[in-house]
Amino acid sequence: MTSPAPGQLAVTERTRHRRLREQGSTNRSELDAILAAGFICHLGVLMDGVPMVVPTVYGATSDHLYLHGSVASRSLVQAPEQTVCVTITHVDGLVLARSVFEHGINYRSACIYGVPRPVTDSEELQLGLRVLTEQCAPGQWDYARQPSKKELAATRLLALDLTEASVKTRGGPPDDADSPDGSLDVWAGVVPIHRRWGGLEPDPALAAGIEPPPHLRSIANTPMS
Repeated sequence: MTSPAPGQLAVTERTRHRRLREQGSTNRSELDAILAAGFICHLGVLMDGVPMVVPTVYGATSDHLYLHGSVASRSLVQAPEQTVCVTITHVDGLVLARSVFEHGINYRSACIYGVPRPVTDSEELQLGLRVLTEQCAPGQWDYARQPSKKELAATRLLALDLTEASVKTRGGPPDDADSPDGSLDVWAGVVPIHRRWGGLEPDPALAAGIEPPPHLRSIANTPMS
């Protein structure tokens, strides 16, 4: 793998865009934006020779993707012994064309490849868990009780380098207007999908008088990225 130009992703046999190349990108900024817009990924590993894809929470820094789970998680135990593929996808809309064949989806996606390493250093473990928590709810790490030594011992954290990744996105209307189907008397366009945070729902067992902190009030009923 050759070193990429500044601001670009390296192109490897795994990340090379072979189909729909116009939807592919090698801009590192697009990868960063996709990672920043979510907190759920899918980890693909081989378990006993059989593919397994596991949804899990992630947190991203400029260098690593942190994946979190229990020390008993088989997928997180097996992952450091092999090359894995982690995917993140955001669906932005249904693209409804004049023919079913031309229907599609507006989306943003990334595939990240590599051999993850277990995080054993106590300082990095704390850092990684903070990154994970802040990825989901910025401000929550300093607000809530942080993990005890016993809880840290029961937690497994993996770090995956962001050096080998593939990015693809699609946006805009259907592209069949200039085809013979363009004259059909059929509605065509996009049905957008908007993600929003809902209103805060307090725990029924919450003691009276405990109000939500500002960092949670600020995201309630607001659009997500």
